[in-house]
Amino acid sequence: MARRKKIYEGKAKILYEGPEPGTLVQYFKDDATAFNAEKKDVIEGKGVLNNRLSEYFMLGLNNIGVPTHFLRRINMREQLIRSCEIIPLEVIVRNFAAGSISKRLGIEEGTQLPRPIIEFSYKDDSLGDPLVPEEYITAFGWASQQDLDDIVSIAIRVNDYLSGVMYGVGIKLIDFKIEIGRIYDGDFMRLVVADEISPDSCRLWDIKTGEKLDKDVFRRDLGNLTDAYTEVARRLGVMPSNVTPATKPTLIN
Repeated sequence: MARRKKIYEGKAKILYEGPEPGTLVQYFKDDATAFNAEKKDVIEGKGVLNNRLSEYFMLGLNNIGVPTHFLRRINMREQLIRSCEIIPLEVIVRNFAAGSISKRLGIEEGTQLPRPIIEFSYKDDSLGDPLVPEEYITAFGWASQQDLDDIVSIAIRVNDYLSGVMYGVGIKLIDFKIEIGRIYDGDFMRLVVADEISPDSCRLWDIKTGEKLDKDVFRRDLGNLTDAYTEVARRLGVMPSNVTPATKPTLIN
């Protein structure tokens, strides 16, 4: 697809004008960032893997009735998505303690939480994406109380789906974050899962060994990030089982 007008460039993706009104082309970069872009690198093949994995998860959600912005994959690095108004929140769902919640509350990483915990952070890198309570969200008009109720319902369904899919291939879903967008059709508005779902936005541990298969490999210098993401793709059937992980992974349609 010929390049069109660039709409937005983030840390891991670029959005271009789509071929039809109400659409965008989402391009996945190889850039890896952590700690609000304080740590950066280019990991060859990462964008290809995240494009294919996000397609897998978004299609799965669409198939069970959870609406997403995803329309179709265009090529190895691009997908066609619906244009939507992004709510300025990251919706974080935690099943086990890890990362910031372990530091904040002194809970050992890997501890199963009493129930899935949903947190919200305000999307602003310059502020470090601070956690915000629901009171702030409604007071500042980022989302209504009805929106929040619907977002929580969506987050729970996404968690159920992802947890089951991952458990089936021997992976424990520690936590994940999603973004939610608004799509308007005349006077009708609906909420959809937007952005991406990939090992960039999830914590994934091997059930038996505890090996990390997510961006913590990059954050904590635990090994080769492409190998970790390739292993997730292989287990999910996104890659053939006889393919040896490489810097330029071979993927199947």
